[in-house]
Amino acid sequence: MTDISAFAEMLSREHGLCVLNTLRGDGSIQSSVVNAGVMAHRRTSAPVVALVAIGGSLKLRNLRADPRATGGARAGWQWATVEGTAEVIGSDDTDAEELRLLLRTIFQAAGGTHDDWDTYDRVMREERRAAVLISPTRAYSNPG
Repeated sequence: MTDISAFAEMLSREHGLCVLNTLRGDGSIQSSVVNAGVMAHRRTSAPVVALVAIGGSLKLRNLRADPRATGGARAGWQWATVEGTAEVIGSDDTDAEELRLLLRTIFQAAGGTHDDWDTYDRVMREERRAAVLISPTRAYSNPG
């Protein structure tokens, strides 16, 4: 199993912010800043990098075509990177209740809190948000 604890540490120090890199169809890299967290995979319990992405986004399109992804997080001069394979779970991939609970779990793993979960759930549905779970194949960091 790949140890992603250094990546989790960097996320906790920077409000869950990291850079997610995906591959476009032409092989070039597409990068975006996202909120992510580390949590147990819903089926295997193995640690994964998890994030929520808006439906129809370029990152989701890229990951559905090629699931390879790299996430990079930093805090000060320390950094950590996780490379892996992404699983996209949207409304077409699972039932509505499972997705609703998964999106909440990811939001909380990324350090989020909410005073009105009904509104959160409604917005996630309206924006066709999807869960992205990245199973790590390689992790590395600088010791600081």
